[in-house]
Amino acid sequence: MHEIRTEIEIEASPARVWDVLLNFASHPQWNPFMRSISGKAVPGERLVVDIHPPGGRSMTFKPTVLVADPGRELRWLGRLLMPGVFDGEHFFQMEGLGLARTRLVHGEKFSGLLVPMVKSALNGGTRAGFIAMNKALKERAEKEA
Repeated sequence: MHEIRTEIEIEASPARVWDVLLNFASHPQWNPFMRSISGKAVPGERLVVDIHPPGGRSMTFKPTVLVADPGRELRWLGRLLMPGVFDGEHFFQMEGLGLARTRLVHGEKFSGLLVPMVKSALNGGTRAGFIAMNKALKERAEKEA
């Protein structure tokens, strides 16, 4: 298993951060990494997520939502081909730090046969994409707070 974990503090409430994150229709306007997300953030439902890692190829995944706890956590599981080849459990966790401040923890746990072969790409472009998305989400949430 390999995990990427990033954090950022946002001067907006967890509810505000959640609203920005879950407004999938607005992602093409602000999100440099996940340029398109469609579907319903409901456990058991499938999303369609287009990612554009810096310096990498864009890809489309169809993950299944595992957790959708408003203002706290959004988590989904995506798979390449079949279970055990390349699985990614993506998460966004929001922790309130007062009335209008949030710590966003954004990451993914990767497992499967292909993970050792793509670890450097995950640590490079994928991590950079998470960080770029975090900064863009912070900017959008603070601007609209």
